[in-house]
Amino acid sequence: MKLRKITISTVAVLALVGCSSDNQETKADKIERATQKVDKNLLTDLQKKALNAGFQALPSSKAEQLKLVDNPNNPITEAKVELGKKLYFDPRLSKSNLISCNTCHNLAIGGVDIVPAAIGHGWTENPHHLNSPTVYNAVFADKQFWDGRAKDLEEQAQGPIQAPPEMNAPKELVVSKLKSIPEYVEEFKKVFNSEITFENATQAIGAFERTLVTPSRFDKFLQGDNTALTDKEKKGLEVFIDKGCASCHTGIALGGTMQPFPAIKKYKYRDVGDFRGDKNGMVKTPTLRNILETAPYFHNGAMTDIKEAVNVMTETQLGIELKKEETENIVEFFKSLTGEKPKITYPILPAMPLNN
Repeated sequence: MKLRKITISTVAVLALVGCSSDNQETKADKIERATQKVDKNLLTDLQKKALNAGFQALPSSKAEQLKLVDNPNNPITEAKVELGKKLYFDPRLSKSNLISCNTCHNLAIGGVDIVPAAIGHGWTENPHHLNSPTVYNAVFADKQFWDGRAKDLEEQAQGPIQAPPEMNAPKELVVSKLKSIPEYVEEFKKVFNSEITFENATQAIGAFERTLVTPSRFDKFLQGDNTALTDKEKKGLEVFIDKGCASCHTGIALGGTMQPFPAIKKYKYRDVGDFRGDKNGMVKTPTLRNILETAPYFHNGAMTDIKEAVNVMTETQLGIELKKEETENIVEFFKSLTGEKPKITYPILPAMPLNN
């Protein structure tokens, strides 16, 4: 199903149910409402255990998914998502005209850039050696950025565009470039009924990013399909819960909350970069959805081996050493978290007028 079809169905559903009641709901309320339809009397012990551990299923219906991710302060519309998609892929939002959002959050390769530290303006490495987290399912995180400094995707989108080590484009430059492209002028007027502003541009990008959700076999398992996971994956899930991994990697995102890091033992690769979290030493827990596609791991991209990442994490955060079989079981469970990506058609970007 193409993104256009997905967003059309969302708009139709929102029009039918109305947005007034959802406006008062928190993200947690929406998730609870979307996941409470499961009849727990029909579930296996492991399915009940998973739900009791705090896991929540992403709804299978595209319409329900997009109701869940909609922002009452930036309502999703088909036209806004289409505009946001163009801006997401447009390198002209950078000072160099070479870097787009998709450069570091490449939708073709798991929503990441597969390098330890992000490469930005002037082909320089992130000065703090920070890894680019996946944009897929980022909407479900409580906060954005590794230090949680942005409250949502719309606010987050403003940061990299302006940051000197990333796209290095001041607001005024971005707006000037966009205003020089007639097709963008018309699209912004259609979507926002106003002229181009930096805030409207990042709202459009945020709306597009909200549609990037990836339902997986694990969601089907939580919804009652006991055959959705293999026996090995079920064993891995049980180990994952029993060892305490779900204390941080839980909820609909299997992550996305701010947690102390390191919690118990010193992080093995602490000195790769100088990032130490927010002012309280808290770091955003990455989502485990599509985790097998988003190496390298940790905030500083210090590991490419998922088994090593599991072992380092359990030692650092839980103070335990896993047996080889336990590590392998957990990694087996991770296979069930690889989700179905939305079909994205690379946009043809509006042409800049020729200089006279």
